[in-house]
Amino acid sequence: MSETWGKLLVVDLTTGHLYDEPVDEPAARDLVGGAGYAARYLYDRLSPGTDPLGPENILMFTTGPLVGTRAPSCGRYEVCGLSPLTGIWGESNSGGFWGPELRFAGYDGVVVRGRAERPVWLSIVDGQPPALHDAAGLWGLDSYETQERLRQELGDRRVRVACIGPAGENRVLFAAVMNDHGRAAGRNGLGAVMGAKNLKAIAVRGRRQVPLADRERFNLAARQGLECVKEDLSTTVYREMGTASFVDMSMMWGNMPNKCWSQPEFEEATNLSGVTMMETILTRAVPCYGCYVACGREVNLKDTYGVEVVDGPEYETVAMLGSQLLVDDLPGVAYAGHLCNRLGMDTISAGSTISLAYLLYERGFITAADTGGMALEWGNIETAHVLLEMIAARQGFGDLLAQGTRRLADHYAAPDLAVHVNGLEPAAHDPRAMTGMALTYATSPRGACHMQGDVYTVDMGMTVPEAGLLPGSRFKNRGKAVTVARLQNWRSLYNSAIMCIFVNPTPPLLAEMLAAATGGPSDLEHWLRAGERAFVLKRAFNNRLGIRRGHDRLPERLLRPMANGSGGRVPRMDILLREFYRERDWDWDTGQPSRESLLSLGLEDVAGDLWG
Repeated sequence: MSETWGKLLVVDLTTGHLYDEPVDEPAARDLVGGAGYAARYLYDRLSPGTDPLGPENILMFTTGPLVGTRAPSCGRYEVCGLSPLTGIWGESNSGGFWGPELRFAGYDGVVVRGRAERPVWLSIVDGQPPALHDAAGLWGLDSYETQERLRQELGDRRVRVACIGPAGENRVLFAAVMNDHGRAAGRNGLGAVMGAKNLKAIAVRGRRQVPLADRERFNLAARQGLECVKEDLSTTVYREMGTASFVDMSMMWGNMPNKCWSQPEFEEATNLSGVTMMETILTRAVPCYGCYVACGREVNLKDTYGVEVVDGPEYETVAMLGSQLLVDDLPGVAYAGHLCNRLGMDTISAGSTISLAYLLYERGFITAADTGGMALEWGNIETAHVLLEMIAARQGFGDLLAQGTRRLADHYAAPDLAVHVNGLEPAAHDPRAMTGMALTYATSPRGACHMQGDVYTVDMGMTVPEAGLLPGSRFKNRGKAVTVARLQNWRSLYNSAIMCIFVNPTPPLLAEMLAAATGGPSDLEHWLRAGERAFVLKRAFNNRLGIRRGHDRLPERLLRPMANGSGGRVPRMDILLREFYRERDWDWDTGQPSRESLLSLGLEDVAGDLWG
């Protein structure tokens, strides 16, 4: 088994010291890798009171045992640390090729400590010692320019670069880490942590083979997993039309938000769909490493914005920068997404914050005197383009928007208008249309997250009986907690392995791939338990930072009936949370996992920290 566990590169930016650190094998066995391993690592090393933008925060780039292998759609990596946007657990992942390339270079992760005196970038090139370099010539470049410059600097077109744009440099609280052109680790503002550390980029290039405990056995399981993916109907849909294929169905269900969560319907949003994209501006589908789905889009905006190669917008982007602003101009929305990618910002938080600004302007909280003379009018995407540039530069009114919806609403004494959970804006899935999403948002360790419990996929018909996931009524309250908890454990395992949630090989096949890769057991329950352990550890991380039951809630605006596809229904948070706490064995008074549940997961030290 020891052959499969590798090493981390630890980078102390304060001293300039770089050294290798072996992966903690017991932690890897218990938490698999990826975000699970990072949760263990950071729980042990970050203390309450740490400033997310201070040198004491630790930023971790992690891979998992399936990354860079023949397993389908395992080309992702995780970025974890204390979030400057929320002040709690920060986690984001990105696709592309950077994660596999890091493993090909001989590392399973990078740990970044301290703060450099001046801008630097890090090279991890197989055959050369890792090194820090002066980044003065890169500072101020956008993410695309940075990636291209470093490929030229290293003289290799196959170099992969994870970097920040101006938004990260200027510590926009929802700044992203960008790689492979427009792939983004966008949520939680961890790009701002890179900026605060004066770390512009990490360039990687490797030529090694990823170690596997039993290669023949693994390759057989991976081939079977790929066949499962090919047979999945959602694979065909995403392959043909990308994630924006979800627009029309989402509109029908009342799931797609409009006008900053305040308008029941926006019929023109059909102009933002994957079908429209395919018929108008689509150039090609773009896959990540080892991905058959190829949900990424490339579009041509030469006729409208003079740019021929643009990363096409996915569902969340067309909703948050489209329907949320009452914009149905697909090229305009695609260009807004392009700006976010170039400048290095999360499209969900950026769109949410701008839509809130439009709402505050409509209701008189914001005036032209605040905006520098700009009218914030619904349907105007050009104004949004200007605001995105201002946010990244933290210029004028953009400096306030750069702090996210919670702080924007607080500034204008209108906290009830902000839609967020613990500071993180929800994705484009209205919990009034699917009660499971209400519970997912309220209890996610990183705030209103749709990626660690995508219950909407189950309500759409995804069936995973081996993991206890069966479709039910999307408006159900009683009994929904069981589905949510099991799916959170399942996706937590995905984020540890790491595998894209758009592929769903059978759970026994995933367990077999993990067993063959690591030398661990093939028992599915073992791996589901590892996913649960990772999820609960993130909860404990937040408990130490002050998160209690009262934080597990939805904003009031998402609990008001809407006359759309949700039929005026609203989730019953009292029922949902009571049942969820019972299912998880969390203490109702404190919001902490019970001592018994922590001990059952082998988290004895955590039980001692929380309960004495």
